[in-house]
Amino acid sequence: MTPAGAPAVNPAPPTGARRSPGPWRTAAADLLRNRSALAAAAVLLLVVLATLCAPLYADHIARTDPFQSHVSGTTVIDGRTVPVLTPSSTGLGLGVTPIGPTWDPAHYFLGADNQGRDVMARLLYGGRTSLFIGVTAALLSCAVGTAVGVVAGYAGGVVDSVISRILDVIWAFPVYLLAICLSVVLLTNGLRLGPVTVEAGSLWLPITIIAAIYVPYIARPLRGQVLVLRNKEYIQAAIGSGAPTLRILRREVLPNVVPTAIVFVPLMTALAMLTESALSFLSVGVQPPDASWGTIIQDGLGLLYTRPAVTIAPGLLIALTTAALNVLGDGVRDALDPAARLRGGV
Repeated sequence: MTPAGAPAVNPAPPTGARRSPGPWRTAAADLLRNRSALAAAAVLLLVVLATLCAPLYADHIARTDPFQSHVSGTTVIDGRTVPVLTPSSTGLGLGVTPIGPTWDPAHYFLGADNQGRDVMARLLYGGRTSLFIGVTAALLSCAVGTAVGVVAGYAGGVVDSVISRILDVIWAFPVYLLAICLSVVLLTNGLRLGPVTVEAGSLWLPITIIAAIYVPYIARPLRGQVLVLRNKEYIQAAIGSGAPTLRILRREVLPNVVPTAIVFVPLMTALAMLTESALSFLSVGVQPPDASWGTIIQDGLGLLYTRPAVTIAPGLLIALTTAALNVLGDGVRDALDPAARLRGGV
């Protein structure tokens, strides 16, 4: 008992008490419990590691230059020297039919294309390009879209009207039609925005085009979310107390918007990869000497009936990678969105 007149002493908390985990730790724990998302992440990791090993495979296993034509080259199959391209009996005698898949990693594992280049080596190098463009364009699009959506939603008034009308104009164009038109125009002269110059053959050109056309798909939903947040009582209280705008955006608005932007990253990466593949297939995306999965599909179009592996292999990898990105994106959304977990019965 406490003696009369003595101040009350609060009991000490139990020594075994633990702090409640923060929202990010909770989301990470939920994501780690999602087996589908983990399987998708494992598939993506394997694809990334395989593409990073492209120089190792080309230089030390296949021992070939995947960007150099080998129309008169030869290789050894089962101890016999055979031409990479079957010689033609007319003209200059150059090959017309490439060697098919040998399933030997050291000798044209997936065969050759119509220029005698190793398809497997080009597939790995092309994957590096496709993944780089997809991830970079998605990050750039999400960053710009988040900034535009936050500014439009928080500022309101004339600023919101002007930004919204610009987004509506971009939104009105079909995605692939707009991307093709921009690519055709910019491939001749490149892109110049003040001090920033992007050369016509640079990988940053398709990255910039893809990121730009997908900005409205990020900015519009985030603008709507910010409009709702701005009417919340704690935001209005911060505004009424005279808190600086940048502080309100940094401490009150962005923490509520960033999880949504993160959810968009894997989904936009899949869309960016599909868009890049379509542009490269039409020869208005990645330009030689670079290669991507889209350019490899275009290279194998004329061999579809004789050497289908040239086209099927990159097509399967595009489908596998984008499917894994979509599954991972769904898992990230469920982990970061409590409402989604409740709707899912978790």
